[in-house]
Amino acid sequence: MNWIKKCVLIFLPLSVTASCINSDDSFDASGNFEAIEVIVSSEATGRIQEFNIDEGSQVLTGQKVGCVDSVQLCLQKERLLASIAAINNRKSDIPTQLAAFDQQIDYLEKERLRAERLVAAGVGNTKTLDDINSQLRTLQKQREAQLSSMKNGNISLENEISGLMAQLKQLNDQIGRCRIASPITGTVIGKYIEKGEITVTGKPLFKVANLDTMILKAYITQNQLTKLKLNDSVRVFTDYDDGARKEYGGKIIWISDEAEFTPKTIQTKEERKNFVYAIKVLVKNDGYLKIGMYGELEFFDKVD
Repeated sequence: MNWIKKCVLIFLPLSVTASCINSDDSFDASGNFEAIEVIVSSEATGRIQEFNIDEGSQVLTGQKVGCVDSVQLCLQKERLLASIAAINNRKSDIPTQLAAFDQQIDYLEKERLRAERLVAAGVGNTKTLDDINSQLRTLQKQREAQLSSMKNGNISLENEISGLMAQLKQLNDQIGRCRIASPITGTVIGKYIEKGEITVTGKPLFKVANLDTMILKAYITQNQLTKLKLNDSVRVFTDYDDGARKEYGGKIIWISDEAEFTPKTIQTKEERKNFVYAIKVLVKNDGYLKIGMYGELEFFDKVD
């Protein structure tokens, strides 16, 4: 019995040591989980009129979550629209204003035809025909002059309108920038301002992250680098407090083309190496992966 106890006491530390060694070699690289994060900043200056999000809120791409006061901009827009309408009213209605000339010219052309028939029949007066032709030429020149004047006037007014339309587009752009929206679909993980506060252009408003997929940033050695490529599938493992170990499928989406010194907080399979290469692995999140959580990588084709 004593002999058996001695064997157990001698063998137990050896088995624990072997287990630790296997655990150290069970992964090829390790790192921390990140997410695609976007800090949304204000594109306008003014008071926050609406801001309908809280940390933890789910938002969609393009979803409006608030707005900055745009009353003054809208008033400027109304003044511009009124100015454009007034200029349009000053434009000449060319067909209407030329209608009198066209009517007189039409009448004289008919009289000329009648006079020509009478002259041809030998009963008409050629002077009458000459007078009609003279009046007709005069009216046609007056019409051309009037038409040219109205066209030039309308072109000048159109140029004024074009300048105001450019200002209107600028105002519409500024009003649009008062709208606060999420650029991506995700979860609000930070809120830096509240409704009623004053904001300025460039001031951070909130941070949103896409937590549906996570990115594990890890580091590999040069030997491993030569045997990996983009879109390779890998195994990703995370440990939990109860000792459970969960496996996820991952895909390499980025490999650094520059070496760097081994980060002190990152373990690799060959820690004696001075230089390592960063890689990013895309992992589908089941809700348990969190930003900053530690993860380990195992390649399907073992890379020494």
